[in-house]
Amino acid sequence: MQEEIQKHNLASFTQVSEAFDFLANKLTKNGLDVGNILSQLSGFQVAIPSWALGAGGTRFGRYGIGGEPANLEDKIQDVGLIHALTGCAGAISLHIPWDIPSDTQAIKELAAANGLVFDAVNSNTFQDQADQKLSYKFGSLSNVNKDIRDLAIDHNKQVIDIGNALGSKSITVWLADGSNFPGQSNFRNALDFTARSLQEIYQYMPTDWSMFIEYKPYEPHFYHTVIQDWGTSFMLANACGDRAYTLVDLGHHLPNTNIENIVSTLIYQGKLGGFHFNDSKYGDDDLTVGSIKPYQLFLIFNELVWGLDNNTKNNPAPAWMIDASHNLKDPIEDLIQSLDAILIAFAQALIIDQNALQAAQMNHDVSLAQEILQDAYRTDVRPLIQKMRASKNVAIDPLKAYRSMEIRNKLIAKRGVNSRATGL
Repeated sequence: MQEEIQKHNLASFTQVSEAFDFLANKLTKNGLDVGNILSQLSGFQVAIPSWALGAGGTRFGRYGIGGEPANLEDKIQDVGLIHALTGCAGAISLHIPWDIPSDTQAIKELAAANGLVFDAVNSNTFQDQADQKLSYKFGSLSNVNKDIRDLAIDHNKQVIDIGNALGSKSITVWLADGSNFPGQSNFRNALDFTARSLQEIYQYMPTDWSMFIEYKPYEPHFYHTVIQDWGTSFMLANACGDRAYTLVDLGHHLPNTNIENIVSTLIYQGKLGGFHFNDSKYGDDDLTVGSIKPYQLFLIFNELVWGLDNNTKNNPAPAWMIDASHNLKDPIEDLIQSLDAILIAFAQALIIDQNALQAAQMNHDVSLAQEILQDAYRTDVRPLIQKMRASKNVAIDPLKAYRSMEIRNKLIAKRGVNSRATGL
């Protein structure tokens, strides 16, 4: 593959170099350190979840694409392929029990051979498994039945054990717990049970591990969700301890929520654990990153860049992951497009003149502040990303390379047209 990537790069190298030189000259005149920007882009890594390599679906149906990864080994190879093309997908995030390794050592070796490490492991108490004796129908960590809560707690402990064996250092907990009708649930008791359950899981973690607590305002329950917003997640994280953090999924907000304000607040408190990147028009649509609200993504990265540069509460480096549903596209193409959108938003945020922006803010110059942000947003930063990729010997245009190499057809030939990804 490396030889094919270099052949692909050679065809556009001159054009890329000219575009980069033009942009780099402009940025340098503006007082920016282009070398530092390239270094930050080069070091940026986004985890790919093990469930994202197959065709997704809706409540109405699922349409396969052929060549889907039928086991964990296939999924690791697909993430390795994406990483080889993009240079920024060097981690895989497992979902348990969908992807339990049968041979931990062999899986670790396969991941390493593909240039991958294991990011946060994800537990699943939002659905009953085939051999499960008790049901999560009316809640898991929040259930009024202690035996069911204990079952959910034990599952999370098992997830930690599996992750620890693989070299992961964190667990993400997302709860579907909630209610559909008034009177169905005692809100305070449900929250109290959840807090106690999370604290038990937290105490079980190795001392070098972190917990990420995700939130969501609705779905699958529509009257009440136990962890419905960032404030509830933040409160639960504080109750657990210093190594528990809030995780922000971009799709887990009501329409028009100011997510960049949430990001700023969490960094201010040192409690931003990470991101699940996607995009949405109406709710938790799980669309390709940047496909609907690219300006919002840029504004979020502005808060991330400034916040982490002015990190008074020692907020750790956030864990980045894509969490999208590819029910119409080739999943690998969708993930490549998402990685592009993330890098573009990050690069745009890196070229903001933060000193000028702060001066405009201090002088209450609203128009100038807007101009400074939009000047960075309207700058075509793709030459920076292309230059970074060329220096890493990965594909300058990963999507074009993927298509020209006919990788999906090769996967179909290898795995079959009816191959289906596990766990979906």
